[in-house]
Amino acid sequence: MGLPGKELDWLLDDLLARVPGCEHAVVLSADGLLIGASAGLSRDSGEHLAAMASGFASLARSASRHFGAGQVRQTLIEMDDAFFFVTAAGPGACLAVLTKADADIGLVAYEMAMLVARVGPDLSATARPAPAAEAGDGR
Repeated sequence: MGLPGKELDWLLDDLLARVPGCEHAVVLSADGLLIGASAGLSRDSGEHLAAMASGFASLARSASRHFGAGQVRQTLIEMDDAFFFVTAAGPGACLAVLTKADADIGLVAYEMAMLVARVGPDLSATARPAPAAEAGDGR
């Protein structure tokens, strides 16, 4: 990944400060590893948010492939008291934002897209290598 952790965390904090209703933001690898998180988010909650985002992004890509719908741009989950956005953010990375229910979803989506356009190429993450096959040692 190109951006140092502190710089990435600062960019996420800036996004939350500029967009009313945004609560938390994370950047994650396509396989769900937490790369960066906004302030005020515990490591455990950040990893949970990253895992959720990875799962939703994977489901959206699968639906898109199955129905020939093209590239997934953004996934939006609406809950009673929150919205959860997931968008691609560079090769092998995603940006996820959790907002309050009264957030302006158009503004959130726009600001996420602008952040990705500015720094997306620097947010690339390489996938973890596949585990080596066991050598037949009985395990």
